[in-house]
Amino acid sequence: MTTPIAPRTIGILGGAGKLGGGLAYRWAKAGYSVKLGSRDADRAKAAAAALQARVTGQVSGGNYDDVIASGDILIVSVPFAVQAETLKALRDVIGDRIVIDTTVALRPPTVGRVQLPEDGSAGLIARKALAGNGRLVCAFQNVAAGHLAEDHQIECDVLTTTDDAEAFDVVERLARDAGMRALYAGPIENSVAVEAMTSVLITLNRRYRSPGTGLQITGLPTV
Repeated sequence: MTTPIAPRTIGILGGAGKLGGGLAYRWAKAGYSVKLGSRDADRAKAAAAALQARVTGQVSGGNYDDVIASGDILIVSVPFAVQAETLKALRDVIGDRIVIDTTVALRPPTVGRVQLPEDGSAGLIARKALAGNGRLVCAFQNVAAGHLAEDHQIECDVLTTTDDAEAFDVVERLARDAGMRALYAGPIENSVAVEAMTSVLITLNRRYRSPGTGLQITGLPTV
């Protein structure tokens, strides 16, 4: 079992969803304490109970307020349509905690087509919504949720954008504990390119009937 950086509780807003639940599984398996949050607290508690049977770390569930109150690090894994309002609810209560936003501006039904928002990207929207509060990191947008919930090796790098170098160091460790390699891909402005790749990957999945393609960066020294 991987030893976490320090005893931490990871709070996941949207933890009952596929991506949030997959990340929760990986981190709870590594020994972290994980709190799943949903607008429907009963749904989060049911998801937590199912996950607890598979992992060594402590898993619990509750509503968003429960997660915000107890999470040392907060993950935002919600649909794009409610991203801004979710982050605005955080900004006055998060202090200097790290917020990892996984949002991509996908617009059903044409999710395989790049449709960046007027503000540029979900990452730039997140930075505006938080208004300087917390320590924002955008990550895990290009990881297939189905891979996270299984025990096989994930052949995917996590391109990470942030304006906070120290926060990236923490997320790099979290990604490694979840079985992935996080790479610093620049400031939040670069989230435009990272998020756009999600629609490209979805198109590849459909065209080649893949359960989940990913990105791997070559030519780097050992990281």
